[in-house]
Amino acid sequence: MTTVYKHADNVVLRNVAGECLLVPIRGSVVDMQQLFVLEGCGEFVWKHLDAERDLNDIVQLIVDEFDVNAEEAANDLQELTQLMSDAGLIEEVR
Repeated sequence: MTTVYKHADNVVLRNVAGECLLVPIRGSVVDMQQLFVLEGCGEFVWKHLDAERDLNDIVQLIVDEFDVNAEEAANDLQELTQLMSDAGLIEEVR
């Protein structure tokens, strides 16, 4: 898993009432139908999708931070990044 991702330019992270929200911005308008809530590990992953770390690096960070083995972390990360990519929240760098 050597793929590297970055946040899409039109997505901002906002903390509202203790929840971490990803908010797509379309032009000067917020698309309220497309809010995404991140919790726990999802927020952790978002912070590390920085256009520098590959998914293998992030798997190791997850294993170090959370009580999970590498295989489970890799599977969950692959699923999450696929969902984020399909939703246009992240972009592949390489």
